[in-house]
Amino acid sequence: MNMRKALGLWLAACFLFPFCRKPEKPLYTIGYLQLLESQTNIEVRRGFIQALEERGLKDGLNVRLKFGNGMGDISEVQRFAQEFAGENVDLIVAVSTPGLQAALIATQKIPVIFTSVASPYLTRAGISPTEHLANVTGVASTGPIRETLLFIKEIQPLVKRVGTLWTPSERNSEYYLELARSAAAELGLEIVAVPVANSSEVLLTAQVLVNKKIDVIYQISDNTINDSFEAVGKVAEENGIPLFGGFLLSTHAGACAAMGWDFFDMGYKTGEIVMRVKNGESPANIPFQSMTNIKLHLNLKAAERQGLKFSPDIIKRASEIFAAEEK
Repeated sequence: MNMRKALGLWLAACFLFPFCRKPEKPLYTIGYLQLLESQTNIEVRRGFIQALEERGLKDGLNVRLKFGNGMGDISEVQRFAQEFAGENVDLIVAVSTPGLQAALIATQKIPVIFTSVASPYLTRAGISPTEHLANVTGVASTGPIRETLLFIKEIQPLVKRVGTLWTPSERNSEYYLELARSAAAELGLEIVAVPVANSSEVLLTAQVLVNKKIDVIYQISDNTINDSFEAVGKVAEENGIPLFGGFLLSTHAGACAAMGWDFFDMGYKTGEIVMRVKNGESPANIPFQSMTNIKLHLNLKAAERQGLKFSPDIIKRASEIFAAEEK
């Protein structure tokens, strides 16, 4: 058998029997971890995916995204985190404080990029933006609590008692409640807080809250209550109590006004960090980042139903005025 014929037979065999081909390099795999599907989480994910796609990465083509959604169950988030670690994914994106907590327990080696986390320091991910665990970095989302309470006083100078719901099982919710109480004390306000166990209890607990002689509701942001914010909006409307939200999209669910961050931008910023790590930069060398551009959103219809009217000056300051149709 001559050399040319032997080569031809070998090539044919390689075509028929894939085991002799050079193995394909596996796709870079990102485990994406979240507690539940909420308005803010949807926006974070949209921004994150757009940041990847603008840099040429598309799921299933040249990167693999594996999504783990705990559906409100923290134990499920922990299970997904352990699953990602067991599969040795290349990187984990941890959305919210429960997601970051689960990822930190699951791995000390795989890069973890957090996003939409009230304070990464609560999870012992670091002690400062530059001093943190070597495999961890990301984007903090500490809400503008004091600025919102100042805004409420500007709108209603006679306000004294500010009501809110909170979720004891979420460390981030407890943290925001602490910040709200501290800021309120400085401003001569009192925070009236009622705990809620899960999203199915939000409607009933909001009804309990409005019976505590509060002047307004300022709903601090957490995963459980954000997921059922429309229930809070319904109670505020039925009782004619002004409702201020702790995240911008709450004006789409019944808040008359909200101050906060653009969660799409937050997700986009997270995607940029992920690309830096994918391209070889160590998370240890990337400082924790924060959102800085506070935006004001208004819902004039909700304000009217809750007994408020914003001045032209306030309306001019809004970056979005949600114009929902009457229900």
